[in-house]
Amino acid sequence: MSTTPARPRASLLLLAYLAFVSLGLPDGLLGVGWPSIRTDFGVPTEAVGLLLTAGTVGYLTSSVLAGFTLARVGVGALLAGSTLLAGLALTGHALSPGLAVLVGCALLLGLGSGAIDSGLNAYAAGAFGPRHMNWMHAFFGLGVAIGPLIMTGALSAGLSWRWGYGIMAAAQFAVATAFALTVRAWQRGVPASSDPGAVVGASASPAVRVPIRATLRLPAVWSGALAFALYVAIEVSAGLWAFLLLTEGRGLSAAVAGGCVSAYWGSLFVGRVVQGVVAERLGGALVLRVSLAGMAVGAALIAVPGPAVLAVLGLLVVGFAAAPVFPLLTLTTVDRVGAAHADRAIGLQIGAAGVGAALVPAGLGILIGNTTVQVLGSALVVLALALIGLYELGSRRPGPERAGPGGSEPARPDQAAQVGGEGHMVSGPVRPVVDGR
Repeated sequence: MSTTPARPRASLLLLAYLAFVSLGLPDGLLGVGWPSIRTDFGVPTEAVGLLLTAGTVGYLTSSVLAGFTLARVGVGALLAGSTLLAGLALTGHALSPGLAVLVGCALLLGLGSGAIDSGLNAYAAGAFGPRHMNWMHAFFGLGVAIGPLIMTGALSAGLSWRWGYGIMAAAQFAVATAFALTVRAWQRGVPASSDPGAVVGASASPAVRVPIRATLRLPAVWSGALAFALYVAIEVSAGLWAFLLLTEGRGLSAAVAGGCVSAYWGSLFVGRVVQGVVAERLGGALVLRVSLAGMAVGAALIAVPGPAVLAVLGLLVVGFAAAPVFPLLTLTTVDRVGAAHADRAIGLQIGAAGVGAALVPAGLGILIGNTTVQVLGSALVVLALALIGLYELGSRRPGPERAGPGGSEPARPDQAAQVGGEGHMVSGPVRPVVDGR
């Protein structure tokens, strides 16, 4: 039965938005600050790869582990500790005496960021509706856009690059303090609504205690993780290689092509703001299917040989259509794997997204280098069609909630409340989400 989500508590909603802004801020610092960092430390340009690798390893590790530890440490404590770790890592960036320390700090920043990303997504999947889930991810894009401006402002004022990281550290410490002061409000079972009498569903679903191996045996968990890897691969690959396609492949000037790439990223931000409202009215499942189809259409426009305007239109279609996919796939995780497995599945999905962002664009670069940049559109079409197939496979598979956490009979509410005592791990969002609404 479809339910109407309770209105999220305003303070937690605002804090979630700010946390995603702070999560995106450091992503834009390194590109602007690296020339100055490289000069100060006397290292070659390619040394930036060490920082990127360390950050990716930390991010993937913590995003996966967060999904498996949420039940033990609690959402609020995880977010407070992870944001504090990110703040300390950024402080280390600002005070770093050399490249080795900077690499270590990049690893710590990845560990903190991955846990924040996974923890907030797991909480939001149960507590927020489609609109706020999309808007939360839109604020991440806002943070990515603000980061370079802060570093540019510091350098333009004649300050060291260290000031940019110092400002980011102060922002992270402020968010960490806010998380620490609201730890109890993030606890499972604490309503996210400001109205104590708000009803989320027909009845509150108690947390079901299941062994980790039961989660890992679910095909829907792995098909979902692969879907996240494919989605992020499409998003990042389109943004990374579009400039090369538009300049070398379609003959646009560098200035115009750069503006078109910026418009692509802007369409993602606008799409999340607009389609968040649409998804709340029409339901996440419908919007997801339309968006996935739109990504395939946009990729086909990029693949078709023709004038540059066709490729630019395809990029904008891909960006706008892709905008709600990541938030809504996260939001509907519980429908695919069941509430008892949702936290762990979300952690795996966030980790898989990082793998997709790292490996597929790099692989496409090798393919483009050995063929031509025109292959980008065809590759995006293949990835988009594979993503549609995976989503349909996962959404039509009988969910574990209908078969019970062990895959046999459905668990009755009274049985679920009795499952497992102290010392057992618990997985599952704060409250159920039905059809993304």
